[in-house]
Amino acid sequence: MIKLKAAMAGLIFSAIAYALPAVAQQADTVSAQTVVTVVPKGGEAPELQRQNLKVWADGKESEVTSWQPLRGDRAGLELVVLIDDSARSSIGLQMNELAKFIQGLPPTTLVGVAYMQNGRAAFEQDLTADHALAAKAIRLTNGIPGGNASPYFCLSDLAKRWPSEDQKNRREVLMITDGVDRYNLRYDPDDPYMQASITDSQRAGIIVYSIYFRDTGRLDRSGYETNAGQNLLTQVTQATGGNLYWQGLSNPVSFQPYLQDLSKRLENQYELGFTARARSKPDLVQLKVKADVSRVNVVAPQRVAVGAAQ
Repeated sequence: MIKLKAAMAGLIFSAIAYALPAVAQQADTVSAQTVVTVVPKGGEAPELQRQNLKVWADGKESEVTSWQPLRGDRAGLELVVLIDDSARSSIGLQMNELAKFIQGLPPTTLVGVAYMQNGRAAFEQDLTADHALAAKAIRLTNGIPGGNASPYFCLSDLAKRWPSEDQKNRREVLMITDGVDRYNLRYDPDDPYMQASITDSQRAGIIVYSIYFRDTGRLDRSGYETNAGQNLLTQVTQATGGNLYWQGLSNPVSFQPYLQDLSKRLENQYELGFTARARSKPDLVQLKVKADVSRVNVVAPQRVAVGAAQ
């Protein structure tokens, strides 16, 4: 009997030892998802397949687990138009174009309109499928110098208080601002408020687009501050997988070409699934995505939130 028990114990121990490597292997990676944009280099964007992609997470080549075009029943989008309330009154000339852009969005898009005020995103219209209602919320800015506090405070506030908990929909922001941080006027690539807005947006899965438009006040009379603001906006939009639209150091004559390009980008987005190294707690991983098709760029966030290992 003793020999039998010893033999059974040995078998059980062997079975556990045999299973352990498999469990460890399963816990070695976690699945992650993000939204990427396919931008053609002229002409129409070709239809990319999973085999056209190469992905690196934290510098190591990753497995592509899914590639889903965000169309049809996956076309859900939540878009917040975030306007700097300190912008010059001449922005009123662009309001009709913004309203037309909102009204022309697909019915699968929920639109919200908010203004940058004292470091927060103050909503004039919550997310709605009624695009005509959202378009009516576009109003002339107050034009008070420095009234936004910092556009990056406002973006962080929006990311932390996103007005929806629906995880199926894409989350995207169109910021209209000069990008100047009133709390750190010189150009600093490590500006803490700008960096915080990037991290908050990446954790919330938000893609940020921006149109440069000057504020009121003396700061926007200087080419130095203008250049600093544009550089900070470039960092934010690139880090989140978006794009900055600008025209030299002056205000654009028209928003229309920018809004047309943005519409095309929203129509050519995909959900990318990939594997990343497992972590003990939720974290951000560095991401790089390339396609083996020469006629396109795949624009992705520079960092993506992943969950903890199970």
